[in-house]
Amino acid sequence: MKKVNIKEKLSLFNDFWEPKIVGELNQQTVKLAKLKGKFVWHQHENEDELFMVLKGCLIIKLRDQEIELNEGEFFIIPKGVEHLPIAKEEVHVMLFEPKETINTGATASEKRVIDIETI
Repeated sequence: MKKVNIKEKLSLFNDFWEPKIVGELNQQTVKLAKLKGKFVWHQHENEDELFMVLKGCLIIKLRDQEIELNEGEFFIIPKGVEHLPIAKEEVHVMLFEPKETINTGATASEKRVIDIETI
């Protein structure tokens, strides 16, 4: 068992939209990611996804509304809900999602990450 220092882990990478695994619990992964710009419209058919903003402001567009998340806030996207994350400036997030979750869902994209690095 080891404690995790979030700031230290975030200092280990600079790539945007490439989450890193920092922990696992109950078949779920805890990931950190740096985001900037627009991602892609996508959905996860079988998994809920939690975005928690650690730094900055993240906009999550849904087809019928827009959610603005600021530092210290989180939002859970239910499975099957199409969404588009947007970070106008650099944003740091923590994600909680099942191990099998692919960041772009079934949407083909150059931003798809299959083998997520553990740091």
